Amino acid sequence: MNIYITGLGSGYEVEHLVRLFYPMAPLTLTPPEDGADCVWAEKRPDKLWAMVRQGGKSQTAEAPLPIPVEEGGETPEFALASLTYDLLRSWTGVRPPWGKMTGVRPVRLVHDKRAAGWTEEEIDDFFLKRFDCSPEKYGMAKAIADLQEPILKVGSAPKTYSLYIGIPFCPSRCSYCSFVSCNLDRDRKLVQPYVDCLCKEVEAIRDEADKAGLKLCSIYIGGGTPTSLSAAQLRQLMGTVRDCFDLSTIVEYTVEAGRPDCTDAEKLAVIKEYGATRISINPQTFSDEVLENIGRRHSAQDILDCYAEARAAGHDDINMDLIAGLPGDTVEGFEKSLRQAIALDPENITVHTLTLKRASRIVIEDQKENDYADVAAMLEKCYLLVEAGYRPYYLYRQKNTLQNLENVGWCKPGHEGYYNIYIMEEVQTILSAGAGGSTKLVADGGKRMQRIFNFKYPTEYIQRFDEVLERKKGVAVFYDHDLGTETSG
Repeated sequence: MNIYITGLGSGYEVEHLVRLFYPMAPLTLTPPEDGADCVWAEKRPDKLWAMVRQGGKSQTAEAPLPIPVEEGGETPEFALASLTYDLLRSWTGVRPPWGKMTGVRPVRLVHDKRAAGWTEEEIDDFFLKRFDCSPEKYGMAKAIADLQEPILKVGSAPKTYSLYIGIPFCPSRCSYCSFVSCNLDRDRKLVQPYVDCLCKEVEAIRDEADKAGLKLCSIYIGGGTPTSLSAAQLRQLMGTVRDCFDLSTIVEYTVEAGRPDCTDAEKLAVIKEYGATRISINPQTFSDEVLENIGRRHSAQDILDCYAEARAAGHDDINMDLIAGLPGDTVEGFEKSLRQAIALDPENITVHTLTLKRASRIVIEDQKENDYADVAAMLEKCYLLVEAGYRPYYLYRQKNTLQNLENVGWCKPGHEGYYNIYIMEEVQTILSAGAGGSTKLVADGGKRMQRIFNFKYPTEYIQRFDEVLERKKGVAVFYDHDLGTETSG
């Protein structure tokens, strides 16, 4: 199945709506050959026209050109996207759970519309009628928005920021992953020079934040896998953080302890000693077979042992990640993993839906071999979380996610992950340290925004570290109301 769009500028909206029904369909720049399977959407001089052709059969739809936006109409792109969406709903019998929505932040839309003075009825119509969102998904988004409001007030205070520190190393690469990360077996020699640079960048961030009069709200050390560092390297990094910032004033300090194949009792004790208030231990699944399928070098028992060690070290706010739709998993298998996670009684359980990222091994090498289970049926099992006292507190979506579904963070009341909410709802500055880091500067209630990018790969980050520090000077410049220029690596 190919996608062909003509008569518009980019056709971006139409292209991504088609991928709600055909996730891996490529965009072609030339008309499909006669008889070839395709979705063809076209803005003609006198009308909008769309066709789907598959297996020798076809169906078409057409509509008049919309009146101009300034007269209360739609853009031609949205109108053509809507026409194509209705055609594909009829053709496939599939109703995407989020309707025509292709963006990653539906909860943010609720916040934005409320801030703009929309009534609740107008927001309801926006989701349910304009975008054909299912009542169940919209209801979840709206409930999350309600829960987030007091938390966002804390994070959106003027000149508030969070600090992200990235560790781009892993003991092995999971088959679904497309992040820039280095394999420890191959790149171990880079780790110590990287940590040395990272500590200097944290110090530079502290200096720039002080110059700009910023107040630290939360800290998040993510990856990759932060516990791929040695215990001594964790002490070095987290000791630098403790020396640079008053940890008693922040609302949250998260470290991704991540994988049990590189997390041990000593590292968990270091993380606790140096001030972390929240950690993640991420099984993804409790099936040994599925763990092997995705390239994990540990067993389900290793996860249980790691969790017990974390509790023994005094960690009292733990998140666990699960992924619905992993190769070889089943609805019954996912339910078993979910029940196991609930039985451990962590404060947070985040349920992701598998996303087929084009740079991941699961797509590049294994796509034809994988038969993915019904992930919608898997997510329906999340009623177990509700019964166990968890509630959804943040939500985001990604392109090419199986069945156009979502990722949801669930927590016990009072254990919401503040950083997760702030990064998704884009209400505050995020100062980012490390390879691939993207600093996002926010001012004037979100009316002014700017990004500063670090170099993407650890080797380049280390070799060109002086440039990384030079770019960080843009933080104070931004808050002096001189936007400067956006830099990229």
